[in-house]
Amino acid sequence: VQLQESGPGLVKPSQTLSLTCTVSGSSITTNYYFWSWIRQPPGKGLEWMGAVAYSGFTYYSPSLKSRTSISRDTSNDQFTLQLSSVTPEDTAMYYCARDVWSDYGDYYGMDYWGKGTLVTVSS
Repeated sequence: VQLQESGPGLVKPSQTLSLTCTVSGSSITTNYYFWSWIRQPPGKGLEWMGAVAYSGFTYYSPSLKSRTSISRDTSNDQFTLQLSSVTPEDTAMYYCARDVWSDYGDYYGMDYWGKGTLVTVSS
């Protein structure tokens, strides 16, 4: 299984950041995987941003929900992050990852990650 993030490395303040994660070796519609976006600002810890489930339902971090949208393209096994109204505080390494759940609702963690892509917000 491989995940690959793609998108612009530089975004201007107030614009919308858009990144796509392309998945190979796994289908984003397979039970019971979720597909997450996570970011890590320089010198800080990891922050989960949101996820799209195998069913298509989306889940967002409460702190980012007003600015975040995750969509998917099932025919190409891709899912996309959009973060609006960015500021320099949104500068970070952005990762996509696969979450593993059981059919009973047990969470097993993220088993595959992309290598990450650095997005800088600057004018």
